[in-house]
Amino acid sequence: MQVFRSYRPGKAAVLANRAHSLSHTKWMRKHRIVFTPKHGRKAVCGQCRGSLGEMFRQLRGCKGAEMTEGRLMPDHVRILVSIPPKLSASGFMGYLKGKSALMVFGKHANPKCKFGDGRFWSEGCCVSTVGLNEAAIAKYIREQEAHDIALGKLSVKEYEDPFKK
Repeated sequence: MQVFRSYRPGKAAVLANRAHSLSHTKWMRKHRIVFTPKHGRKAVCGQCRGSLGEMFRQLRGCKGAEMTEGRLMPDHVRILVSIPPKLSASGFMGYLKGKSALMVFGKHANPKCKFGDGRFWSEGCCVSTVGLNEAAIAKYIREQEAHDIALGKLSVKEYEDPFKK
C-alpha cells in the first residue's frame, strides 16, 4: 500500500469550505486572465479608465463568475476570476470583452475613431489556472502596478484603482 506524504487529513475540509457547490459537486476554479486593447494601444487610461473600472464592476458577477481582484494598466487588464464549471474561460471572456466594448463605444465617441471596426479588445487572452496559491496571485496583481510606478513605467497620474470604490 502506497501512502501519499503530502496528504493532510484536514486539508480536504478546508478546501470544501472555500469551494463553491452545485448539486453533486464542489468546485474551486479560479483563473488569472490578462487581455489587451486592440493594436496594443494605451487605451486603458484617461476617461476610458474610470469608465472601464465601472463597467467591470457592473459585469463582476455576470454569468455566475466572481471577480476577486483586478487592475487596469495602460496597455492591458489583469483579473483574478472564479468561473463556474458550466462556463468555459473563453466563453466568459467573449462575454466580458464583448459587453465592455459595447459599453465603451456607447459611452465614449473617441474610441470609435481609434477603433473604426468596432472592436476595442484584441483577439485572445492569456488564461492560467490558480490553485492554492490564490493569495500570492492576488498579491502580485495588487502590487504589480505599484512596482511599475516605482520603476517609472507608469506615471502617478495614470494610477487610480477603478476596482476600489
